[in-house]
Amino acid sequence: MAIVDEMVCFSLYSATRATTRAYTDLLAPWKLTYTQYLVLVILWNEGSQPVRQIGEMLQLDSGTLSPLLRRLESKELIDRQRSETDTRVVNVVLTEPGESLRKELAHIPEQIACGTGLPDIASAQALVSSLHRITDSMQQLPLTDSK
Repeated sequence: MAIVDEMVCFSLYSATRATTRAYTDLLAPWKLTYTQYLVLVILWNEGSQPVRQIGEMLQLDSGTLSPLLRRLESKELIDRQRSETDTRVVNVVLTEPGESLRKELAHIPEQIACGTGLPDIASAQALVSSLHRITDSMQQLPLTDSK
């Protein structure tokens, strides 16, 4: 066993890569990326959202999110519409094809869940809680100069 196999950071990195690769394979027939899929999941579950809110939910900056939304729009899965009450706000809404894709992709969460090897929902929920705690802790970590 290599020393990196004992590092928490490498284990997280490795699990993330394996999970993303699984999503990539599952989403390939629809020519969707994992992050595009996540945007669709948000819209399916939360309804129309401002671009800024989607960026916050996915922890993506506008330089990453804007091209991603542009590609979803070119696939006619979403529309971006300026708010009538505040023209600075751009809302992302599902199109009819974007909404119908929900049924086509409904099998993916279950396939990913099976792929994790976790025995039950409680184990998955415990892992998610642990990952949220790690994320929160790492985001609060003070960065210091080691000089």
